[in-house]
Amino acid sequence: MFRLKCLVLALIPFLFLIGKESASAKTYRVYFLGGQSNMDGYGYVKDLPQDLKQPDSGVMIFHANPAPDGVPVDGRGIWAPLQPGHGAGFKSDGKANTYSNRFGAELTFAKTLKELAPEENFALIKISRGGTSIAVEAAGNFGCWDPDFEKGSGKGQGINQYDHFLAGMKRALQTRDIDQDGEADTLVPAGIVWMQGESDAYYSEEIARQYEANLKRLMDLIRATMLTDDLPVVIGRISDSGDNPEGKVWKYGEIVRAGQAAFVEKDKRAALVTSTDGYGYSDRWHYNSEGYLDLGRKFAQALWKLPQE
Repeated sequence: MFRLKCLVLALIPFLFLIGKESASAKTYRVYFLGGQSNMDGYGYVKDLPQDLKQPDSGVMIFHANPAPDGVPVDGRGIWAPLQPGHGAGFKSDGKANTYSNRFGAELTFAKTLKELAPEENFALIKISRGGTSIAVEAAGNFGCWDPDFEKGSGKGQGINQYDHFLAGMKRALQTRDIDQDGEADTLVPAGIVWMQGESDAYYSEEIARQYEANLKRLMDLIRATMLTDDLPVVIGRISDSGDNPEGKVWKYGEIVRAGQAAFVEKDKRAALVTSTDGYGYSDRWHYNSEGYLDLGRKFAQALWKLPQE
């Protein structure tokens, strides 16, 4: 499995260079959106303002099909104009997307980027799955982003969320003409948005205290995949609805929050979005529609304030 991962990583530098031979091709700033369920998004499409209910032909998105650990590697998806429905319940078979009645931070994230830099072209790669952890010990039944996490049997043996991430990135980047205008495009890595940590805050104090180190390792790996050691990273701080008789849904959430803050403090090209503390919830785990609308804006604004070169 390690050799396979190295091979995929070796191919990605070539894929990021596609399109440079065409003088008339578009150049896209590419952002990776990853994490667990609050990156998936549980906002309701019916709650969207009118200006966000229609497809946006000015922003392209590759949303990889969510897949559990222990199954053959997935990563299926297609490049398509951004539209509502990229929230929880989204699926793709690699030929067509099946949109859900939910949305995440991607809509206002893209809208805000366009407002900040109207002359630029933007592309998003979204790969996330609800309930997933970074720590192996916190994987539960949802999955794990640790490259060394082993689960499954047969063709699914050893396949984890990092394997699905590599497969999705490869599929996204091997498309020469993402907007299908007849010209090969140039894809330039521009940033990482990460909303995750709740699962790592659930099981034990020991697991929660590992979060800073685990987050750093994963962000280093994602940066390497996107060919930029100091690629800007924005982390969404986890929060708690308090909808629990014991008082906290995430018992060790404060420890994970401290780990997120420590990572950002030590990384000059990282920022922490803390507005999540003020969001309402649609259930005990997920923000409401207004929360996701604000989260996308805050992600874009935080990324834009970081050094871009």
